[in-house]
Amino acid sequence: MADLSQIVKAYDVRGVVPDQWDEPLAEIFGAAFATVTDATAIVVGHDMRPSSPGLSRAFGRGAASRGADVTEIGLCSTDELYFASGRLSLPGAMFTASHNPARYNGIKMCRSGAAPIGRDTGLAQIRALAEKWSRTGVPASAAAPGAITARDVLGDYAQFLRSLVDLAAIRPLKVVVDAGNGMGGHTVPTVLAGLPVDLVPMYFELDGTFPNHEANPLDPKNLVDLQAKVLETGADLGLAFDGDADRCFAVDERGEPVSPSAVTALVAARELAANPGGVIIHNLITSRSVPEVVAEHGGIAVRTRVGHSFIKQEMAAAGAVFGGEHSAHYYFRDFWNADTGMLAALHLLAALGGQDGRLSALVAEYDRYAASGEINSTVADQEGRTAAVLAAYTGRDGVCFDHLDGLTVSAADWWFNLRASNTEPLLRLNVEARDAATVAAVRDEVLAIVRG
Repeated sequence: MADLSQIVKAYDVRGVVPDQWDEPLAEIFGAAFATVTDATAIVVGHDMRPSSPGLSRAFGRGAASRGADVTEIGLCSTDELYFASGRLSLPGAMFTASHNPARYNGIKMCRSGAAPIGRDTGLAQIRALAEKWSRTGVPASAAAPGAITARDVLGDYAQFLRSLVDLAAIRPLKVVVDAGNGMGGHTVPTVLAGLPVDLVPMYFELDGTFPNHEANPLDPKNLVDLQAKVLETGADLGLAFDGDADRCFAVDERGEPVSPSAVTALVAARELAANPGGVIIHNLITSRSVPEVVAEHGGIAVRTRVGHSFIKQEMAAAGAVFGGEHSAHYYFRDFWNADTGMLAALHLLAALGGQDGRLSALVAEYDRYAASGEINSTVADQEGRTAAVLAAYTGRDGVCFDHLDGLTVSAADWWFNLRASNTEPLLRLNVEARDAATVAAVRDEVLAIVRG
């Protein structure tokens, strides 16, 4: 029986192709997915990686063998797959490894209406069936095989997004977009078509070998080309998408990165203007500016653990209108509580184009603190080092603690969070303070304990 523990993660399937998984195993996953979700029909899409079309088709064959009709939407972004799942009311599977290197691939799965599937919501059962059937073979189904049909939803996806944000009256904007040879090169031209946007495309050629740079804008080195192009062209802003285009990062007219927390606060203010008194979700790594802005605009801020499954669960439970994470994942009630960087980008364009100022001035209102960014330390004894940090700060005046997700230590003018990675021997540190000097002091003190 196959051991799938190395590729079935907390929220998805991800591993090296064909070393860790291949098309025959993808077919088994498809059969298991249809069985666990009890689906009579599903929707399947894939990114531009060389292995994605074959894996996607194999998954569809497996689902069809269990009696499920399969709608193949072909090349798409992850949020386009979520759109299809929501609009068609079907469970869905997206073949992508997001920002991982070319030899990786994976599956992001959801139930009907883009409801997430993770370890505790079906993925463990899918893994168990796939492991069993990889040894015994997929049993014959009593149902007749399902039909497999193709459908293009890109135009509907673009039209739906534009229906949620009014861009008709914005001033003309010059926008540089770095797609990183990922799926943004497929979706951006259609979404922005007909809008008052002078689009300067970068790396729109779909290429799953990522010849220009990694499609991971969270790493500053992958923003360098975008920053230079914004300055070269005198653009109003720049946007960068990751490989499957579900995350979106921004740089201002000076080429300076815009904090995802500032984007979260800006979009929250816009959503609260349309939904007075609404609930906004944010994870505990986002800036303190987020709950401050939410309160100032009459909303209710709810703080959660890091990770899309927690955000989506809380979105549904609280009836939230919007949610944001420090990693540039943005979630919308009007998008089935799913994350879509493209919709956040449209909000940013609408906010900038609806006034005459520059982006740097616009986001300054929402970017109130200095931050360290996420700092990783390789640590064998994660629990022991975290306990040592807790002990070092225990008893200090004005300091408080919580353990919602790792260890968060807070004072009047600063806070930090220390979390263990779920998959690697790492401790992740985030520090925020009123000024950069305080950030540096707190960062250095914590790292001395963690790495000591």
